[in-house]
Amino acid sequence: MTLRVLCVFLLSGWLSIYAAALPIPENGPALRIQGSNTIGADLGPALVEGLLQEQGLLKIHRETPDTANEQRIVGQTAQGQRVIIEVAAHGSSTGFAALKNASADLAASSREIKDSELLALQTLGDLKSPAAEQVIAIDGLAIILNPSNPLQQLNTEQLARTFAGEVKTWEELGGRGGAIHLYARDDQSGTYDTFKELVLSRRGKSLSSAAKRFESSEQLSDAVSNDPQGIGFIGLPYVRQAKAVAIADGASQAMLPLNSLIATEDYPLSRRLFFYLPPDSRNPWAQALASFAQSPEGQAIVAASGFVSQTVQAMSVAPNALMPEGYQSLSRHAQRLTVNFRFAEGSASLDNKARQDLARVLDYIKRNGKTERAVTLVGFGDLKDDPARADLLSKLRAMAVRRELVKNGVVMREVRGFGALMPVATNSADEGRIKNRRVEVWVY
Repeated sequence: MTLRVLCVFLLSGWLSIYAAALPIPENGPALRIQGSNTIGADLGPALVEGLLQEQGLLKIHRETPDTANEQRIVGQTAQGQRVIIEVAAHGSSTGFAALKNASADLAASSREIKDSELLALQTLGDLKSPAAEQVIAIDGLAIILNPSNPLQQLNTEQLARTFAGEVKTWEELGGRGGAIHLYARDDQSGTYDTFKELVLSRRGKSLSSAAKRFESSEQLSDAVSNDPQGIGFIGLPYVRQAKAVAIADGASQAMLPLNSLIATEDYPLSRRLFFYLPPDSRNPWAQALASFAQSPEGQAIVAASGFVSQTVQAMSVAPNALMPEGYQSLSRHAQRLTVNFRFAEGSASLDNKARQDLARVLDYIKRNGKTERAVTLVGFGDLKDDPARADLLSKLRAMAVRRELVKNGVVMREVRGFGALMPVATNSADEGRIKNRRVEVWVY
């Protein structure tokens, strides 16, 4: 599927696929979802409720069976027939395992599918294809402290050493309070997988055995809120009464987990939340839910659930002395859209989220009358031995996005490349370099 066809499909298909009447099974659930606790606790059920409402079902409600972290979302047809969708939220890994043993139709994951899982599920089709890998929301891992803790910011190196048990007191981090008490999600959690990948593993660290582990996000957050010496990591909607601190990665500025910085994935601990739908799936409810989640209505539910939606908005950026002069000038006269285009690993091709975002950006540009010389693309890259090469590559990335927008009738104002300036992640790791290879969209 070409990007242009994909855009047409996304823009029109959102309103048609899930709106069509879906078949009601005679027996058993219409859809079985397994995986991430972050998604399954509330976001997944809320999206299911939205889909059931679109289907015209009545008396929509949630039922809680005896098993913890499992729910049934139930609706009723006008003829009185019950429609049941099951959601089990025991961690991202369990979703892929359930796809393999055919006990789920859709996997919810708060991390990208692993190569080993991709291989194990290859008989179901390519789960990395654009139709299979659906980014439904953006989340930020907040580092939370007790509200009485005076510490305001940490870097990812300090986080790694702290959660590995190498830093033992708050005084070593420039704070106060004595011994540090660690709180972490359990091994099945995508939240833990993400923290391990973004913070621990890339520095060769492992989580300290002294950390208290939780299956429930809410319980972890409340435990930190009640412990003046506590520190934990949690998905953005679960900060609750705790205090979030600003995080820096490498040479990046310290950033709080603000919605705008998470939407662009600039915040160092931002992450994508996924539905994985086997391409060969014949369950129309799974396909309809994935489409509904991408729709404007679905993204409104994402925002209402406390996560960051992918709805494109314009935001003002205050210029500061750390920005190159050309970027400062841009920020004085234009607004930045809340999206970054990023690229598939080892490729000049847009990644799956960027393909989805292309449709959203085009829709924003056309709805707001920005098709004629009102859009500037700004490319960035990772550090190279030759700064001129970094500059060239950053502009070429912006040109790749330009080609797709031009195909759809957008006349650009300007395309710029800023090389390796303004990193949002460390360049010492592959993941950071990939994150720094990005294209911003600015509108006048």
